[in-house]
Amino acid sequence: MKARLLNNFKEIFGAEGDIRTYFAPGRVNLIGEHTDYNGGHVFSCALTLGTYGIARKREDNKLRFYSVNFEKVGVVETSLDDLTPYKEAGWTNYPKGVMWAFEKRGFKLTSGLDILIYGNIPNGSGLSSSASLEVLTGVILKDMFGFDVSMVDIALIGQYSENNYNGCNCGIMDQFASAMGKKDNAIFLDTNTLEYEYAPVVLEDAKIVIVNSKVKHSLVDSAYNDRRNECETALKELRTVTDIKTLGDLTEEEFEAHKDAIQSDIRQKRAKHAVYENQRAIKAVEALKQGDVETFGKLMNASHVSLRDDYEVSCKEIDILVDIAWGIEGVIGSRITGGGFGGCTVSIVKNDAVDNFVSAVEAEYEKQVGHKAEIYIVDIGDGAHVITE
Repeated sequence: MKARLLNNFKEIFGAEGDIRTYFAPGRVNLIGEHTDYNGGHVFSCALTLGTYGIARKREDNKLRFYSVNFEKVGVVETSLDDLTPYKEAGWTNYPKGVMWAFEKRGFKLTSGLDILIYGNIPNGSGLSSSASLEVLTGVILKDMFGFDVSMVDIALIGQYSENNYNGCNCGIMDQFASAMGKKDNAIFLDTNTLEYEYAPVVLEDAKIVIVNSKVKHSLVDSAYNDRRNECETALKELRTVTDIKTLGDLTEEEFEAHKDAIQSDIRQKRAKHAVYENQRAIKAVEALKQGDVETFGKLMNASHVSLRDDYEVSCKEIDILVDIAWGIEGVIGSRITGGGFGGCTVSIVKNDAVDNFVSAVEAEYEKQVGHKAEIYIVDIGDGAHVITE
């Protein structure tokens, strides 16, 4: 992969100079969905799918971007003097946004860059192709310019750029998983404090299987920001009767005791999901530590029901995928993953059931929906890094 991309870079931008190679993974969230902007816990892991970058400093202020995924677009040229988001700039708004956010923090980019990108995360799949690209850009800038920033800083800068440059009010989970991932471990992250621990994902008799519905979503244009606003309003209403900083501070019992302070049925459902999902994430990690994969699976299933009914971020195609999975023997748990409104499901499937799962899901989904799903049996990989080999 590295050799092929280096050749691409040299063909497009020339072979001279100090050319370096980078990788930032996508992520899948096992449980704890739409909790990361509600002060709750998430349990996500980096994938071996992700975004590769080849970069070289320039001697002027020009920025030249090229994506192997969008060859027809060709080289997109701009400048450090014009780090403004334009709709026409397309995918380059993500790396530009990170450059803008670095400069907002006082990190001066002293020269332009040539950057080639290749991603093998399906676009719009909900596996965080945008966060992967943001974290990749952060690692490129840290390495190229010697900036004194930690990987947690890079995650926060990526989130800041997506919130304030690209207009999507996402939480920290996606960028954190991409920056801080660890092979064969998931990250149990308290999004309120950014305290985290690595938890080995030891599935001795099972695999993590991701199914892409091939229904694309765009978080910026969807109801994602609405959900966040609904939760923020619900939190303000709850604060009139209880002393909390975030919805993640509440147990299920405390929520039930105070929920009538929320003046709208819709907002009450949204807040209920945030509170209950946070508690599910805490219980799920504990179950995994005890080797109780069956309980973990039941909590995944309950998570999907809550995302479908209370948070209302699922869709017909995703519900069909989950219903098919729930009906297959050997499926321990299955749920929507990611922001919602399409994208992917994540399932834990017993090893001896994987082949049947793949064939059954492929056939039944196409029969019911009219197009094929994409299925990936995934490995948990490391976080973003410079590729030196």
